[in-house]
Amino acid sequence: MTTQHFLAFPETRNRPGRRLSACLFTAALLALAASALQAQTAAPQAQPTAANQAVAPPAKSAPAVSAKAQRRAAKLYLAAAKLFEAQQFQQAMDIYQQATAIDPSNPDYALAVEVARSHLVTALIQDAAKNRIQGDAAGARAALAHARDLDPKNALVTQHLHELSDDRLAGEAAPPYERGATTIGAEAVLAPVQGIHSFHLHTDQRSAIQQIFRAYGLESTVDLSVRAVQLKLDIDNATFAQAMHTLSMVTNSFYVALDAHRAIVARDTKENRQQFTRQEMETVYLPGLTQTELTDVGNLAKNVFEVPQSVVQQSGGTITLRAPQANLDAFNATVRELLDGRSQVLLDIRLIQLGHTGERNTGVQLPQQMGVFNVYAEAQSILNSNQSLVQQIIASGLASPTDYLAIIGILLASGQISNPLLTNGFATFGGGNLSTFGLAPGTTNVTLSLNSSDSRELDQLQLRLGDGEAGTLRLGTRYPIQTSSYSASVSTGSVNIPGLTGAGSSSALSSLLASQSSIPPIPQVEYQDLGMTLKATPKVMRSGDVALSIEMKIDALAGGALNGNPILDNRAYSGVVTLGQGEAVEVVSELSKRESRAISGVPGLSEVPGLNNLTGKDNTTDYSTLLVIMTPHVIRGTQAAGHSPMMRVERNQPR
Repeated sequence: MTTQHFLAFPETRNRPGRRLSACLFTAALLALAASALQAQTAAPQAQPTAANQAVAPPAKSAPAVSAKAQRRAAKLYLAAAKLFEAQQFQQAMDIYQQATAIDPSNPDYALAVEVARSHLVTALIQDAAKNRIQGDAAGARAALAHARDLDPKNALVTQHLHELSDDRLAGEAAPPYERGATTIGAEAVLAPVQGIHSFHLHTDQRSAIQQIFRAYGLESTVDLSVRAVQLKLDIDNATFAQAMHTLSMVTNSFYVALDAHRAIVARDTKENRQQFTRQEMETVYLPGLTQTELTDVGNLAKNVFEVPQSVVQQSGGTITLRAPQANLDAFNATVRELLDGRSQVLLDIRLIQLGHTGERNTGVQLPQQMGVFNVYAEAQSILNSNQSLVQQIIASGLASPTDYLAIIGILLASGQISNPLLTNGFATFGGGNLSTFGLAPGTTNVTLSLNSSDSRELDQLQLRLGDGEAGTLRLGTRYPIQTSSYSASVSTGSVNIPGLTGAGSSSALSSLLASQSSIPPIPQVEYQDLGMTLKATPKVMRSGDVALSIEMKIDALAGGALNGNPILDNRAYSGVVTLGQGEAVEVVSELSKRESRAISGVPGLSEVPGLNNLTGKDNTTDYSTLLVIMTPHVIRGTQAAGHSPMMRVERNQPR
């Protein structure tokens, strides 16, 4: 009787506080060995019989292990225990195996190998789970493969391998055009008897068809469309495919398999093909194609592949086909090659706009006119017009009656008079009371003003375009423009037509015209795109360069109006440039550039070169520059030269 003991250790890799130390591990192994020895000692020993003594061979004793080898094995065991405690299970297992090979008499070493192997398998499963979460399928598969090599019968490893396979199947994106539509049941295929046969027949077509099918172990049902016309057929050493090809040409017929051993044969006409040939229905998804491209794909299916029924759904980007399986396979293969061979270009566009507006006003504006007057006459006019105030000044003793200048000064200081000739200042010339004149200059203006503004705008855009696909970029605003307005269609004041503009014989016309005259005008507004419109069409050449067609248009308000409608200013550019990988093209446009100058000053003096800067001068500068940088990058090149395998498509021509 043999007693087996199994020691199971809990997983301690990701559970802090429950790590198994080397000492505990050794103690557990020793306890397990002691319990095993006690169980073997306590078990009753079977008494050998005479037969057993005669048959049983003599037991071989294990070779003795030297003390030096035991010490070496013990050192290796302790070193492996340290590695096990550091969770380096692979190295620990290898060293445990070395200790077992040196001292096979110690059962602790062999048991330690199995424990390290179990922990290593668990660690590999955990690593595979982490790699699976991170999306590293290759790393997860390698870890599970190593774990399976260590423990081939581990059910947990097998389960994780199955989950990884499920992820691969679920994550793999099915090709857009699978070969063959998904059908409810598999298509029937004939299973003829292998071998070659010779035929020398002189009979009618129906009998010849049945005899040839029967020679290959098949039963045939001949449709009534096959006529019983006499024929003579001689063919030697023909396989089933060769015999069927010859028979179809001679009898003008075709066959359709009903199951592996039966077929129906009918006359090869378009009507019979549609009636007997098995039709498959498939919905092909074509995302990203324009309405014109979808229409072209539908025409391709009808005209080239002879698909009798095809429905194009423009809104969903799909096309539903109903045709034989061979036609659908050929159509899918062709469309897949067409779309996969289409290059894609990433167009990197950078828009840089620089604007500057500056206004500078400098200079001195001299008086444009001067006034001359008689001082005595002007003073007498002031005194005569303010007699009451003059009497009050004299009575108060502020000035003597003969001091006219003092009296006028007091009147000016008190604000009682506001003569511009005296308040702005003047200069006198001449002599005497009656011959003294005053000169009053005009206003002098000194201007020193600066107003400047700079603007910078940077936009970076990316367009992903197919080969030959046009991309349009619009930047700007939509400006409303009134194109027309509506009012009453008939004016009663200008035209007088009895029965139409007047009451006439019908009184209802008057009320109708009255209601029309009260309708307010209804304007019609059209929105115009203002700004930049950029259209780029890349074309990938065979050399890898990109031929870029550029069309740029800039619309803006000109600043004027005609009949109440604003005048639009537009500029356009179109061209084609060929660029290599990493090269860029620049399109520069001066959006606006204006400079105006105004000079004001003394006539004649301000026109003299060098002196015009001293007078009033007004400079206004306004300009704006647009820089467009386009860099194409080919992110998907064309396919290699060659063509896909050719596929046969039956041509259903009426006979």
